[in-house]
Amino acid sequence: MTSFNPKDLSINVLQSYLQSAVAPRPIAFASTMDVHGNPNLSPFSFFNVFSANPPILVFSPSRRVRDNSAKHTLLNAEATKQVVINVVNYDIVQQMSLSSSEYPEGVNEFEKAGLTMLKSDVVKPFRVAESPIQFECKVNDIIKLGTEGGAGNLIICEVVKFHISKDVLNKDESINQKKLDLVARAGGNLYSRANKGFFEVPKPLFKLGIGVDNLPDDVKNSMVLTGNDLGMLANVEVLPTKKMVNEFIQSVGERYPNIKSASHREKHKLARNYLSYGDVDSAWKILLS
Repeated sequence: MTSFNPKDLSINVLQSYLQSAVAPRPIAFASTMDVHGNPNLSPFSFFNVFSANPPILVFSPSRRVRDNSAKHTLLNAEATKQVVINVVNYDIVQQMSLSSSEYPEGVNEFEKAGLTMLKSDVVKPFRVAESPIQFECKVNDIIKLGTEGGAGNLIICEVVKFHISKDVLNKDESINQKKLDLVARAGGNLYSRANKGFFEVPKPLFKLGIGVDNLPDDVKNSMVLTGNDLGMLANVEVLPTKKMVNEFIQSVGERYPNIKSASHREKHKLARNYLSYGDVDSAWKILLS
């Protein structure tokens, strides 16, 4: 057995070991609002339920290792004492991942991820309409675990109201875990889907993706492409050039001789097939052909 002293490891290496060893972890998709009313949305996998009476959820936005700065979620929770914690199921995992990109302050991650803002009943932050369960919370306390990069901040949230989609309820109003289809975070690019096992979602670009709000209208409003498909397509820094698209179309001409004259629906179906294999670049070239 290999043994380690945490103090002998860099924070990045230590964090990698911890996240891979303590896994899979549930995901708090936290929606907050700053003092000016600007919404913010970001996922955190240092999260769990800790009490039923009172109903308490706790999640932890760590200080950034890179520059020891605090995340917008933490700053907003400190300022407003309110948060909505949305659960993450498989249907929105790609959009959730895209929202974790470090967009500048004031940028609306709901719009970037292509998710719908739903007004809360008790607190000011919006709910994620696509999430099957949403917890409106007041922040009871924030416990700072350190002052250096990588230090956690335990945000202790009391649930004041919660909402469950009828689609995931049994007849007796208990939650059907299979229909809920939650995903959890593991190490690296790995996630876990309870009834399917591990799968990969590439981390968002270090340089920011264009976002769902900047997709062409026919793509953004597609009747074929799913939210996960849009999340993958939006996690590119730039779109392929016309020259790149033409070269690709020539290379697949024998397989798809009528691709240029195909309908949007036909192109979207073909692009979705490429996306199922993680080939975002080819999917874009099909869509732009």
